[in-house]
Amino acid sequence: MTANKEALLNVEDLTMHFPIYKGLFRKQVGAVHAVDGVSFNVYRGETLGLVGESGCGKSTTGRAILQLYHPTRGAVNFEGRNLVEMKKEELRHMRRKMQMIFQDPYASLNPRMSVGEIIGEPLSVHKIASGKEIQERVAHLLELVRLNPSFASRYPHEFSGGQRQRIGIARAVALQPSFIVCDEPISALDVSIQSQVVNLLQELQDQFNLTYLFIAHDLSMVRHISDRVAVMYLGVVMELADSNALYDNPLHPYTQALLSAVPIPDPVLESKRKRMLLEGDVPSPVNPPSGCRFRTRCPIAQPICAEQRPEFRELKPGHFVACHFAERFM
Repeated sequence: MTANKEALLNVEDLTMHFPIYKGLFRKQVGAVHAVDGVSFNVYRGETLGLVGESGCGKSTTGRAILQLYHPTRGAVNFEGRNLVEMKKEELRHMRRKMQMIFQDPYASLNPRMSVGEIIGEPLSVHKIASGKEIQERVAHLLELVRLNPSFASRYPHEFSGGQRQRIGIARAVALQPSFIVCDEPISALDVSIQSQVVNLLQELQDQFNLTYLFIAHDLSMVRHISDRVAVMYLGVVMELADSNALYDNPLHPYTQALLSAVPIPDPVLESKRKRMLLEGDVPSPVNPPSGCRFRTRCPIAQPICAEQRPEFRELKPGHFVACHFAERFM
């Protein structure tokens, strides 16, 4: 399926550790292993969904890809160029092609700036437009996200959460990027508004051939919007596959547990379904388990799981799994 597609983004062994300091002399005593050796491709024009529990490293992965965090190790090749090795000025030019939609529409907009200034700022910073041309572009962008162009003179506090997220989307597409990281863009919104925002993102993708990394908690929404889905746990990608293949036949016990918690609208099927309940809590990223990160909660864990970290391998065409015993689920 992906053999003939062009990889817009190639992430190799991406690692992001946050140092922990202690004492008067700020001695490093440890590190938070937020992201630990993540590798995947994102193909031009597709949506790659990134799912997992809170604190598993999804948002950190997105920010490290865009170099909002400088990775501890690894490479982020965007259009064939490694962003990690770029100097500031070179990276600033590349940012025109990469944007982000933030999770919290209340915190991501400057309350001291009008909507017109917020959306027009990237155009001004990158010297794309100036003066009246910025105003015209802002009006067009507001219409694009289905907001009244007259709202340009208003301030963020005058809008609802859904409207603010639309403003954030307008700001993200202002520079006509090719790649956008959507960091849980619907999780802070009412359920009735979430589908409107997702439909808007899909329409913009079709119109401008955008490529998305869509980070979310809602597994049913991720299936709706994503072409492929990657499942993260404690800083590591456990499974990556085509959306339908992953939801219909998950090969990793963690993915199976996540999907068993998704409610089914049919009450008869819901009553017959067997849930897979995980025991214990997610280990601390400061001191993650040896070998497989999931072994402390895995129902099929064996001694080898503590000794060796499972290889992230392709079991079916385009279906990658990091599990020693994934073959038993095929």
